Amino acid sequence: MKIWAHRGCSQKYPENTITSFTKAAELFERGLEGIELDVQLTKDGEIVVIHDERVDRTTDGFGFVRDYTLEELKTFHIHTGSREPEYIPTLKEVLELLESKMKKGFRLNIELKNSVYPYPGLEEKTHEMVCKYGVESYVVYSSFSAISLERMRQIAPENEIGVLDTNVSNCLYKLKGGCGADALHPYWRAIDLPAERLAGYTVRAWLTGHLYPEKPTGGRLDIKALEEQGITDLFLNEPEEYVYIIRKTPNKLFEKHQTNYSKNTKQNLKTPVN
Repeated sequence: MKIWAHRGCSQKYPENTITSFTKAAELFERGLEGIELDVQLTKDGEIVVIHDERVDRTTDGFGFVRDYTLEELKTFHIHTGSREPEYIPTLKEVLELLESKMKKGFRLNIELKNSVYPYPGLEEKTHEMVCKYGVESYVVYSSFSAISLERMRQIAPENEIGVLDTNVSNCLYKLKGGCGADALHPYWRAIDLPAERLAGYTVRAWLTGHLYPEKPTGGRLDIKALEEQGITDLFLNEPEEYVYIIRKTPNKLFEKHQTNYSKNTKQNLKTPVN
């Protein structure tokens, strides 16, 4: 099972922030596959990393992301509790932070948040920014909008694309319907097809977000049971609790894991999904 940091390490730190991404990047050597984040456009066409179409939930601001310039958005403080205030990051800032890790195999899933409000040019701007840093080989683009995925496929034919939906059957329907996706990104509790129907596909299941800070439940997902359902990857709010076992593995096995990880990463980037 490949583990991804959902909006960064978003249970212990505010989601989609430089801190949550920094903490997630530190897990790369322990086996973390990558980070998932969300992008939208500001009023003046800048790419910012934020999940909701409105700023209300995660900042002290009010209103839609699209109604503010980048300079205006940067005046809003992200809720951090007792920590120092943080600000909505740009995709540029995040790529600058992760560039060195990504060129070593760390991956980034960029969700195009345009299913509620279709941002003109979001696909082109995002891919152009990714290419500027030379990390396009390590990026997965995803969206709930099949139209957006179709557009991204035309712009970035070599990139992996994941189709988001709730039920895995809907993901598969969109994929086969011609939106150009490679992978299925369903809600983890909505695997409504037998594992044999999903064989050969990358199935990255997502869990819901939450209001920071959220206390750990103490529970753990049954990874083996999820694998038996056909899930290959998980986007988790608390990835550090699922990759820690690698650190405790004897050195020889750890080295073997790292070698296999590198080989599989390169192979997955080149091998199309059936």
